[in-house]
Amino acid sequence: MEAWSVDQVCSWLVENNLGELVHRFQEEEVSGAALLALNDRMVQQLVKKIGHQAVLMDLIKKYKQKSQELQPPGSPRERALLMQAAAAQENAQSSSPAIHGEHTASFSAAGNLALGLIDQRVLKQRRNVKHVLARNKASHWMKPYVLPEFPYDVKCMLAEQKCPDHSVRIRIIEFLQADMTKYLEGSLYPTTQQYNDVVNALLQAHPFLDEDGCGFFLWKRALKDRFKYVRRPIEDDEQVMRNKCKFGHRRGQTRKSLADIRFDEIKIVQIKEEAVCLDSEVDEHISWFQQEYVKKDKDWREVDKRMSQTLQIRRKLIGSRTPLKDILKMFPFLKCPYQMFREFQLLTRTDVYKKTRHILESYSENILTSFSVVDNPINIALQEKMKQHTDEDMLKYMKMTATCLLLPDVFGDDPSLFVIVNEKVQVSTPVLEVKNPFNIDVCEFSLYLEKERLTKVDDCVTALAALIAAFHVFGIKCPRRLSQTLNFLETLIFDMHSPHFSSMKEKEKEVGFQHLVT
Repeated sequence: MEAWSVDQVCSWLVENNLGELVHRFQEEEVSGAALLALNDRMVQQLVKKIGHQAVLMDLIKKYKQKSQELQPPGSPRERALLMQAAAAQENAQSSSPAIHGEHTASFSAAGNLALGLIDQRVLKQRRNVKHVLARNKASHWMKPYVLPEFPYDVKCMLAEQKCPDHSVRIRIIEFLQADMTKYLEGSLYPTTQQYNDVVNALLQAHPFLDEDGCGFFLWKRALKDRFKYVRRPIEDDEQVMRNKCKFGHRRGQTRKSLADIRFDEIKIVQIKEEAVCLDSEVDEHISWFQQEYVKKDKDWREVDKRMSQTLQIRRKLIGSRTPLKDILKMFPFLKCPYQMFREFQLLTRTDVYKKTRHILESYSENILTSFSVVDNPINIALQEKMKQHTDEDMLKYMKMTATCLLLPDVFGDDPSLFVIVNEKVQVSTPVLEVKNPFNIDVCEFSLYLEKERLTKVDDCVTALAALIAAFHVFGIKCPRRLSQTLNFLETLIFDMHSPHFSSMKEKEKEVGFQHLVT
C-alpha cells in the first residue's frame, strides 16, 4: 500500500464501499503513503460523514496490524544497527592506527552488536513489539462473530425494515451486549476492534439501521454506554481495581480487607437482583398500561396505583431527555388530562384544576375590561355573542373562555405560543388549539405537544389547567415570549410572589386586578 498511486487508492476505496470519497481523495492527491500517514484529525477534515470516518480508520488500522504481524519483531531497527556496525568495522580497517585507538570503545560495541550482543534499546524495542503482538492476538474473537437471535417483535421490525424507536433500540443493544459478554467468556471490557466487529455485523445484516451515514458511530456509542452501565455496579471488580491502580486512581489509598471485599460482593449481588427485579416490574407495568389504554372500560383505580408506582421511573426518563413520543408510548395515560393533573399534584402537591378555575372566575371581569384588550377582536366577538344569551351560567362560561384566550395580550406576550384560534398549530411547545370558542355546541379545545394533538378536552378550564400541567409534567422550558403569562398563572397557582417578574404588581394595577382571598 505504501507504493500505491492516487488511482490505486481510489480503486481500494471503491472495493471497500467508500466510493463517495473518491472525488475528495483525488482533489487532495492522497497516495498510499499519505493514506497510511492519516491521523484522526486529518480524516475528520477529509471525510464529512462520521460513519465513513470510522470505517476508513478501521481499514487503515487493520492493514497496519496485518503488516506488523508479517514483519519480524524488531527487524527494521536491528537491520539498521547491524548495517551501522558493519560500516564502522570497514572504516576501522581502512583508518589510521591513531584514529583506531581513539574509537576502540565504539568499534568494540559495534563488534559486540554484530556478534549477537544486542544493544539494550534493541531489546526494549523487541519487548514492545511482542507486547503489541500479544494485544493484537488477544483482541481477535475466538471465533467469527454472529449476531444473536433477537426476540420475535424485534425480528419482525427488522424484517419490515422499519426504523426502530427508542425502546426497540435499547432491546437490540441489550441483546448485543449480552451476546458479546458470552463471546468474551464473561468479560465486560471489549476492545475497540470488537466493538467495530459487532456494529459492522449489525449494519451489514440490516443496512437500513445506518441512518444518514451516522449509524455506525451511534450504535457503537450506545453499545459502549451499555457496557459502562453494566459495569457500574461492580466498581470493586478485580479488573476495575487493576485499571484504577494502573492509572493512579487509587494512589494513597489502602487495599480493602477481605471482610470488606466479601461484604461488597454480597452487596453487588443484592443490587443486581434488585435491578433485575425492577426491570421486570417496569416492563410488566408498561405492558399493562398499553393493553389497558385501548380498553373501553378502564380500571382507573388500578391505573392510579400503577402510575404512582412508576412515578420515579418516568421522572428519570423525562430528566434524561428521553423523546416524548417514547414516554407517551410507554405511559399512554399521560395523554389523559386527569392523569396529567394527578401527576402535577404528586410533583407539587397542588390541585392545578381547582386553582385554574379560581383564577378564571376571579379575574375574568378585570381582564375583559382592561385597556389593553378592549379593542381586541376576541373581546368584540364576545360582546356580540353575549347579546344573544341571557343565561348566567352561559355568560360566565363565555367570559372565562375569552379570558383564557386574552391572557397573553394582557401581559404583552406572543399569543401564538399560548392559544391558536381556528388555525393550524406551528409550534413544538405545549399550546392550546380552540375552534369556535363562543359556539357552545361545537366549541372544541385541544392540547398540542410537538405539533401533535395530545388530548381533546371539553372546556376552557380543563384546557388551561392541562397546558400549565404539561410544562411541569414533561419538563419543558417556558418560551421566553410567554414567560410573563405563565409566571402570573404559576404565582396564583402556588400562592407565591414571582421572583422572575418584578413588575407583576404594576401589571395587576394596570388591568385593575384585586387579589381575592381563597
